[in-house]
Amino acid sequence: MKKTNLSIVLSLSLLLWGCSSTIKNRAPVGESFPAVIGTSLQEKIVHIPKDYEGQPVVLLVGYTQRSQFDLDRWILGLTQLGTPIRIVEVPTIAGLLPGMFADRIDAGMRTGIPKEDWGGVVTVYEDGDRIESFLGTEGPNNGRILLLDQQGIVRWFWDRGYSATGVTTLHDAALKQLNGSEPNTE
Repeated sequence: MKKTNLSIVLSLSLLLWGCSSTIKNRAPVGESFPAVIGTSLQEKIVHIPKDYEGQPVVLLVGYTQRSQFDLDRWILGLTQLGTPIRIVEVPTIAGLLPGMFADRIDAGMRTGIPKEDWGGVVTVYEDGDRIESFLGTEGPNNGRILLLDQQGIVRWFWDRGYSATGVTTLHDAALKQLNGSEPNTE
């Protein structure tokens, strides 16, 4: 997703960010990702993690416009390495006001993303607070990068900004998940 695609979403979230309290970050490796509902840019309801059960998936969670730069680098790195699992970008915008503008926000994101990529972007509004509580909100400009196993358990996690070492470690962990072995967790 391009930086311009999130301008409406993330500008709104930046305005509202000051109104919310900070939640201490946590590394939830070994825990089940919370059941949340989002909407893909294809306008399909997506149940995370349920709709991805049976296959590992990388979730790239972003809270602010500035996190988009971080997420783009993770996507590029994983793509360049040929990481063979699904990658889903999850813009997460908690609060009543963003939810009221969800259709407009999603339409704005669709203008800069090729239609064939719309299924890989799932916005979470109503359940955004569940994701924030699960991952924390300190350093909101850093993406939250998670590898979920076939049952929706977090097997790898990173929230310290893009790292070339991190992306190769995630790639290796994803391959281990595909091969049925436990990855080394971060």
